[in-house]
Amino acid sequence: MDTTYDPLCSACPTREVLSRIADKWSMLVLLALEPETLRFSALRRRVEGVTQKMLTQTLRNLERDGLVTRTAYPTVPVTVEYALTPLGRSLSGAVETIRTWAVDNIEDVHGARAEFDARPRPTGPPTPIAA
Repeated sequence: MDTTYDPLCSACPTREVLSRIADKWSMLVLLALEPETLRFSALRRRVEGVTQKMLTQTLRNLERDGLVTRTAYPTVPVTVEYALTPLGRSLSGAVETIRTWAVDNIEDVHGARAEFDARPRPTGPPTPIAA
């Protein structure tokens, strides 16, 4: 079995993982669960702007990938808690690094956007880049 993976290759299975962890909601859920286990409603309050449907979908995907565990307790109504798995915890450092970078560089990104938006728009087809 070939264990050499190249995410730049379209057939590489690592693209699935990169797609999952690069998803905005996945990143925010991982950040929210890093310090503690949370119930669904607390997680939804913590990750502002996420809909119930999107949070449910995100949690299922993260659980399927082995990054989050779902524990249901036999109460009325059922109590459900979500926590990072050891695999999810191993990713949380990288997610925190990206969060820190975003916070530290948001002003520069806003400045670059303003500069770009102030440029005259090119006309015609895009210029091909030489190989």
